[in-house]
Amino acid sequence: RRGPGEAGGLVGSYLQSAQLMGRRVAEMHAAFASETIDPGLVPEPFTPHYQRSVYQSMRNLSGRAMQLLRGSLDRLGPRERADAEEVLGSERELLDRFAAITRAPLAAMRIRCHGDLHLGQMLFTGRDFMIIAFGGEPARSLSDRRVKRSPLRDVAGLLRSFHYATFTALLDQSARGLVEPDSDAARELELWGRAWNDAVSSAFLGAYLEASGRGPWIPESRADLNVLLDTSLLEKAVYEL
Repeated sequence: RRGPGEAGGLVGSYLQSAQLMGRRVAEMHAAFASETIDPGLVPEPFTPHYQRSVYQSMRNLSGRAMQLLRGSLDRLGPRERADAEEVLGSERELLDRFAAITRAPLAAMRIRCHGDLHLGQMLFTGRDFMIIAFGGEPARSLSDRRVKRSPLRDVAGLLRSFHYATFTALLDQSARGLVEPDSDAARELELWGRAWNDAVSSAFLGAYLEASGRGPWIPESRADLNVLLDTSLLEKAVYEL
C-alpha cells in the first residue's frame, strides 16, 4: 500500500498546472517591476522605516484578530475552543516571528502587486492561466491597497489557497458522511491531503522562483527570502482569522 510520502507521484497533471501558475505569477511580477516612469508603480527598495511600519501593521492586525478570537470563545464548540486557546497562547511567538522583518536590512525591491491572489483569481483557459481581479483585498482601504509591498505576499496567497483546497475536499468527505470525523480513515485522509498540499505548493514555489530568476523583487539571500515568505504567510493566516 502506498503512503502519503508518495503523493507527489499521484497528483498527476496538477503538478504541471501548479508549475504553470508559478511561472505566470512570476511574469506578472516582472511586468509590475518593469515600470520606470509612473511614480505610483516604480519599484522602491525596502528601508528600515518601511520595515518597521510593516511590522507595526502586522502587530495591529494580530491584536484585532486575537481580540476577536477571545470574544468568540464562548460560542465555539469544545474542539474549536481548544484550537482557539492554542492560537491565543501562541500570540507572543507570533509577534516574535513578525518581528523578524525588522532585524536586518532586506536587499529586495517592493512593487505594486495583485494584493488578493488566490485560486479563484487564476482563470484556467484549458491550456493556460489568466490572472484576474486586480482590485486588492476588499477589506483593506484603497490607500492601503496601493502601498508597494513584497510580491511574496501574492505567493503566500496562492500557497494558502492550495491549503484551502486541500481541507475543503477533506471536510466535504465528512459532510457527505463518507468519513467519520476523528476516525482512523479521516486521519489517514488528512495525511494524504497534507502530502498533496506539500507536493503542489513545492511545484508552484519552485517554478515561481525559477521563473523570477534574479528579479529585483527577489531577496538576494535565502535568509531574507525565508523571512519575507514566512511573515507573508503568517500575515495572510491572521488576516483570514
